[in-house]
Amino acid sequence: MLAGIGLLAAVTVGLTGCAGSGGSAPAASGGISEAKAKTATSAADFGGMKGLVASANAEGHLNVITLPPTWANYAKIIAGFKKKYPKIAITSANPNGSSADEVAAAKSLKGQSTAPDVFDIGTAVLNQNLGLFAPYKVSNWADIPADFKDPAGKWYYDYTGLMSIGYDSSKVSTPPTSFADLLGPSYKGKVAIKGDPTQANEAASAVYLAALQSGGSADNIQPGIDFFSKLKKAGNFLSVLPTQATVNSGQTPVVLQWSYNNLAFGAAGGSAGNPNWKTVILPGSALGSYYNQAINVDAPHPAAARLWQEYIYTPEVQNLYLAAGAYPATLAAMQKNKTVNEATLKTVGEPPANFVQLTADQATKAGTLLSAKWRAAIAG
Repeated sequence: MLAGIGLLAAVTVGLTGCAGSGGSAPAASGGISEAKAKTATSAADFGGMKGLVASANAEGHLNVITLPPTWANYAKIIAGFKKKYPKIAITSANPNGSSADEVAAAKSLKGQSTAPDVFDIGTAVLNQNLGLFAPYKVSNWADIPADFKDPAGKWYYDYTGLMSIGYDSSKVSTPPTSFADLLGPSYKGKVAIKGDPTQANEAASAVYLAALQSGGSADNIQPGIDFFSKLKKAGNFLSVLPTQATVNSGQTPVVLQWSYNNLAFGAAGGSAGNPNWKTVILPGSALGSYYNQAINVDAPHPAAARLWQEYIYTPEVQNLYLAAGAYPATLAAMQKNKTVNEATLKTVGEPPANFVQLTADQATKAGTLLSAKWRAAIAG
């Protein structure tokens, strides 16, 4: 179990999203021109943070995408941005979408005011679409470890959880202690993952953890694909996208997903959560996968996009990630600078020593194998 995971369920997770209406992106009167904003690589290009804020206020809008309110505290994060910058409305599109959906939206909406300005995107999909991202370095660039960011600033890690098993204790009499348990008859028709592993990083990470737990490795995820093939043949694998509603109704009584999302489905979800929902981190290798922040090279609101990135990497927001059970990218720097919320960190627990994350090359290789093998593995 993740240290303090039972206590973490008491951490409040915001459950109401914030959205604004769409709008066009005018030239940044009161700041630099829109053309210059699109090529700005730091706040210095705006004359400093005051200039960046002025330019973003002139645009008056920000489009984010695939940020569920309960995911890593994004309801509070979005609400905090709106409170801090009230002249900037936010449209939060397709909150339950995948990393692949983010890319598809950027391509199909290119040149339109509704295109996404920023991405929160999985590594495998990011690496396949590097041409979509604009270089930009946030003011506390040095707080992000060197191996957590692109040297040019096209992307940078923001947070990671640990891949976990969530289950409804009122419907699962024997708690899972291993992946092998999930193949048993008591789990028939009960196990779900967060979408298509060839499209969604969270779903792919469930396969990667299955590989680690079944004799595979970050360099060999085939055992994970084989596990899900067995799960399907046993009649235990559900082709249902799990949500709070499917968890509460009992339709998806077991879900493999990030720890912060399983926690949000339980008591931490407040009145909307399932009080019987438990979260398990299996012993052995703990699988994480940092998501990446990036700016759309064709962002319709380029200054607001850059201001969002500055906001995301403040200790305020990095601590909000932590409060949801997600380890922020700047955690080490915050500990050194004494800006981390120590009470929250104590509740969540330090990142595990046996943490495994696929490298960019490993994720690309794994994604290629999934694309070739996944559908055949779960056919029938």
